[in-house]
Amino acid sequence: MSFTDPVADFLTRIRNGIKARHQKVDAPASKLKMEIARVLKEEGYLANYKATEEDGKKVVRVYIKYNSDNVAAITNITRISRPGCRVYVNRNEIPRVLGGLGITILTTPKGVRSGKQARKEGVGGEVICEVY
Repeated sequence: MSFTDPVADFLTRIRNGIKARHQKVDAPASKLKMEIARVLKEEGYLANYKATEEDGKKVVRVYIKYNSDNVAAITNITRISRPGCRVYVNRNEIPRVLGGLGITILTTPKGVRSGKQARKEGVGGEVICEVY
């Protein structure tokens, strides 16, 4: 399988996993996907994530976070910048999601950051996705 947009595939796997009430979701691993998972965990949207290997292929395993009523922490996860239409912002243009209730994930020169972190560090970059 070859994907034109592996990140969109990764986000879709998480979205589908939530709809199907799965505890964990596997996706082919990459540095960027590991970093996205790290930011999601730091911001409290994922229970955990880890890099494993299955049949000799590196896999990122994401553990979806649910509350006591079995409601997922992630309501919506949307890809913003796509291979056909990249979206870049400078540090003053980082979008706020739901008035600050959600997060934006960006790739910056300092690495993958949440919108809050990027604003604090004064860097802009490519908007990967929005989560709330």
